[in-house]
Parts: sequence; structure tokens; C-alpha cells
Amino acid sequence: MPLNVAVQMDPMEKVKIAGDSSFALMLSAQARGHAIWHYDVDALSYTTEGTLKTRARPVTVQRVEGDHFSFGDWETLDLRGDIDVVLMRQDPPFDLSYITATHLLERIQPDTLVVNDPAAVRNAPEKIFVLDFAEFMPPTLITRSLDDVRAFQRQHGDIVVKPLYGNAGSAVFKIGPDDGNLPALAELFGDVWVEPYMVQAFLPDVSQGDKRIVLVDGEAAGGVNRLPKKGEIRSNFAVGGSGAQSELTPRELEICEALGPELKKRGLIFVGIDVIGGYLTEINVTSPTGIVSIDNFNGTDTVGMIWDAIESKL
Repeated sequence: MPLNVAVQMDPMEKVKIAGDSSFALMLSAQARGHAIWHYDVDALSYTTEGTLKTRARPVTVQRVEGDHFSFGDWETLDLRGDIDVVLMRQDPPFDLSYITATHLLERIQPDTLVVNDPAAVRNAPEKIFVLDFAEFMPPTLITRSLDDVRAFQRQHGDIVVKPLYGNAGSAVFKIGPDDGNLPALAELFGDVWVEPYMVQAFLPDVSQGDKRIVLVDGEAAGGVNRLPKKGEIRSNFAVGGSGAQSELTPRELEICEALGPELKKRGLIFVGIDVIGGYLTEINVTSPTGIVSIDNFNGTDTVGMIWDAIESKL
């Protein structure tokens, strides 16, 4: 059955079609005969009558670099009455704007399916939700206290410091036991962000890759190993990491089996987790990526699996 799909995302002009997961989802939806609209989160308007409207444009996509989309005329959509599925795909930061959008989109469910479930997204920020599965994590500290960080470093040696609501590998630092930059870095983090930051024991196995594993409706769909470029500890594709084909290890399958039921229960259909050397570091639910690389390396159809899962819920 053809669906009306609204995609809440960043400007189409900025999409890098070679690896963008949102673009892949739109291509697959179009191939299935679904109609697609594009809108920006800033265009949402809610009334006490229960109507959530947005200015949006129908969009057609194609895998042609530099000519990958075309828009129709502007329309005003009632996301409850006109749309079957909303894909919430704008990039973080996970800030008050993002949180507000989850509150508004939550109000049109269950009439309209929102992927991922907005309440679950709001309650499962990447570096907080993962704490529910601490048995699979490396030693981790969340704090604003320099004294606590120093004590943690004395215990674990090399550490990684990163913002609690960062994304795409931004502002991730490795600090060695004798690095005199730690006080200045703690001061900088405290000045830039009002929330605590995350400190983790450094995992040397990151040189062998940081694996992105995608789960679809609680089931492991596959993974891709992201390798840092020379001189880097960050392996995110957004900062120049490269991909490599990878099978899931028994440990990684164990992690997926532990997470799967909870993800499914929360309505988190498309989730990406990060695993380094058998340790779970993040659970990405806001706007996960990686499906294009996984499918390219493994010959799978993760994008199709996601649409199968969405259609099954309608």
C-alpha cells in the first residue's frame, strides 16, 4: 500500500548522497511507491485542536551527484491527517529544539507513525541510554568535577573525554596520564556546556576499528568496521574514518541480543550502536547512520529491512 511519508531533516542541498542514510531511506521509499515530503523542524506549528502542521514540499530523489533531488510546490501538511509516517531524521545537536520537536510529534501518535518513537528518542540520548547496559561498557564516568576525572585517570591511565550530547566524533579528546592539558580541557568543557561530560577509559583496540552495528526493530542487521585515519583516534565517517567489511562477533551478537527486546519495546526501529574491542560505547537513536556502508560491504538490504519493519506496524 502506498504511504505518505514526511521526512523531517536538514536541507536537501547538504546531503552527501554516497553515504547518507536519510537519502537511502528516501530512495527506498520512492522505489516502493511511497510519496515523500521534505520539511524542516523549524516549520512545525501545533494548535490546541490537536493539529500539527508544517510547510513542506514533495520531493523526488535520484542517485545523481549534484542533481539528487527535485522539489514540487510548497504545501501545508497536517502531519496527523495527511501523513502515514514521519521520519525524524534531522541531525543533532540534541538540544531544546530537538526535544521540543519530540514533544510535538509525540502528540500525533498513534494516528501517524513517527520513526523513531519521539518519546523514546527523548528519553534515550546516546550517551545516557547506554548506561542501562553498563555490563557491556568500558569504565565510564559522567561528571563536571576535575577531581573526579583525575581520580578516574589515576585508575585507568589513558582516557577519552567527550561532550555528553556531541555527535559525529566532534570534541572527542584522548588524554594521557602525564598530559598537562586535562585541567584546561575540563575548564573548556565546563564553559562551553552546562551539562556534565563523559570520560571513558581509552580502548587501544580503536586502532583496529570502531564498529557501527545497526539493529532494525530489535534485530541485528549487520555492521561495518570504521577505521580511524592515521594520527586519529576517531573513526567516525564524518571526520574521515574509512569503512571495512566485518562480521559480527559472538560478543557483539550477545550485546545485540541484550539490547534488542528493549529497543523493540520502546519503538526504536532504526538504531546504530558503537562497539570497540567488544565494548559498547554508544546507542544512537536520534538520527543513526551507517546503513549504506553496511549494505555496500555486506551485500544486504538494511534499508529495505527498515521499511519492512515500518510497513508491518501500519
